Amino acid sequence: MSMLAATGPERVLPLELIRVAARIRDSRALVLSGAGMSTASGIPDYRGPDGRRRVTPMQYGEFVATSAARQRYWARSFVGWQRFTEAAPNDGHRAVTRLQAAGHLGPVITQNVDGLHQAAGTREVTELHGALADVVCLTCGDRSSRWGLDERMRQANPDFVVESTEIRPDGDVSLEQIDVERFITPTCLVCGRDTLKPDVVFFGESVPRPRVDRCFALTERAEALIVLGSSLAVMSGLRFVRRAAARGIPVVIVTRLLARGDDLATERLDGDLPATLGDLVNVLDA
Repeated sequence: MSMLAATGPERVLPLELIRVAARIRDSRALVLSGAGMSTASGIPDYRGPDGRRRVTPMQYGEFVATSAARQRYWARSFVGWQRFTEAAPNDGHRAVTRLQAAGHLGPVITQNVDGLHQAAGTREVTELHGALADVVCLTCGDRSSRWGLDERMRQANPDFVVESTEIRPDGDVSLEQIDVERFITPTCLVCGRDTLKPDVVFFGESVPRPRVDRCFALTERAEALIVLGSSLAVMSGLRFVRRAAARGIPVVIVTRLLARGDDLATERLDGDLPATLGDLVNVLDA
């Protein structure tokens, strides 16, 4: 691979990275980020390097079908939430914020539900798949905070203590059925039903149309698109890459995973995301 000295006699950077820097310089490139953005924060991604799914999350149809399924989800999520909320932005998130502030990156469409882009100070973030910090009632539509719900679940389950070091991309953990069965499922404060759901898009559920339209509008206005840490395995994100490629704007993909949209990429970088983004900051600040 061609290399180019960039930061000193002992530091060389891939020529591909220099080309990426040239593509996004002052472009306010639209960002599409995926689970790989948050792995350095301790939140694993859904798929391994071979693109195969590591875990099988609860499907939307399963969640809405029975109270038992919702009890299982909230019991697992109640335990996992404690570790999920300990995650903090990593150097990659902070690099995106710096690149955005400098005018090299623009709005961010994230497939993640962890809120770490915003915690790092990034602006103009559209959460394509929603946010785990928000809760919606599927019966009456009431919206509430997950923090408040967590306190209510604590009060309703004072003796529910399960030790787990596991954390999953959607914030839950695996539990034994005997533990699930003793968990009291939260109910809506407005209608009293047990149909509370985190305001995220489950597998098998569609992204709300207005949100999709907003992301397409961002893609139409973009001068370039950069994909960070997404395998693009699901159509919810891939469709924006396809649209960007159809418009003829530069498409940059930076991920360690095999990306479904690699054939659409103008530039492709395979590397550690925080380190690669840090290098981009250094090159563009030089």
